Amino acid sequence: MEFVTTSDELRTIYKTPRPTDASMRKELRALDGHCRSFIGKSPFVLIGSSDNAGNADVTPKGDRPGFALVLDDKTIAIPDRPGNNRLDTLENILLNPSVGLLFLIPGMNETLRINGDARITVDAGLRERLTVDGKQPQSVVVVSVKAAYMHCAKAFMRSQLWKPDSWYDRATLPTLGQILSDQMAHAETPDDFDRSLDEAYSKTLW
Repeated sequence: MEFVTTSDELRTIYKTPRPTDASMRKELRALDGHCRSFIGKSPFVLIGSSDNAGNADVTPKGDRPGFALVLDDKTIAIPDRPGNNRLDTLENILLNPSVGLLFLIPGMNETLRINGDARITVDAGLRERLTVDGKQPQSVVVVSVKAAYMHCAKAFMRSQLWKPDSWYDRATLPTLGQILSDQMAHAETPDDFDRSLDEAYSKTLW
């Protein structure tokens, strides 16, 4: 198998050797009203990060719509709720602040992409603003925006992500307990795993 190794070689593969003017001009250096509105309606964001050795990670963050706060036209605050305590994203940010964000709105094929630098804070006032059901986030990721732009619908149109008739019947797929039991070769049964997960879901979403 041969691999592409240079930018010139890569560009010869695609019909348009350089990005279109519109695809470059749409990139903003700060959040405008449309970006703010999109973030305010989004219940879900993917955060891409990497450590200083280039080991990459993408993690999902989901909450009620508008959970990510726009502090100003260059700053976004994302709460970190209880999870598995691997802290992959947070550990990466300590080593390499560069992050990529992808905000989604269910049913909308277009997405909002944001690139910037992230820091971690436990600022009391900010954590209080991000309280849900009386529970504050354990920390907050504050992203300084370097670039923001809307991404077209093609990927979501191809995947039919929001079309229920294209979805697998969930009952035909293994539960997470079944998957973990197989992968970990653990004495705990799939049902035990699933019961533990259900209990965690019911008690520690926030």
